[in-house]
Amino acid sequence: MHSVRDILKSKNGEIWSVTPDESVLEAVREMARRGVGALLVMEAERLLGIVSERDYARKVVLQGRRSETTTVGEIMSTQVISIDPETMARQGLELMTEKFIRHLPVVENGRVIGVVSIGDLVKSVIQEQEHMIQELERYVTG
Repeated sequence: MHSVRDILKSKNGEIWSVTPDESVLEAVREMARRGVGALLVMEAERLLGIVSERDYARKVVLQGRRSETTTVGEIMSTQVISIDPETMARQGLELMTEKFIRHLPVVENGRVIGVVSIGDLVKSVIQEQEHMIQELERYVTG
């Protein structure tokens, strides 16, 4: 079984973030540049929130706001749900499903050490299932 820490080891280890005073336009550009759907909102090492494409669509586009003049702090989600690195991938996936979220900051001893996406966790769970199927096939066929 894979833990969230195992998943982070397979990623590049970078934590992509913006500050709350940056414009939404800059945040969206950074998401596009990094190929991600969300960024952490941080000041130094302190996690303040998370901003996602969903926040942009609902809180800027649909409300007719300007992404050049709206700050990340105005639209970010401040109720950030995080996960411990020792949590199993399946548990993380269950949490995301229950809370309707797609990204989880991984926090250890009060410090952000990474982020996992729903895609990261789905991939890990599928790999675990494939491994289990192979083991069962070996057992059955002797």
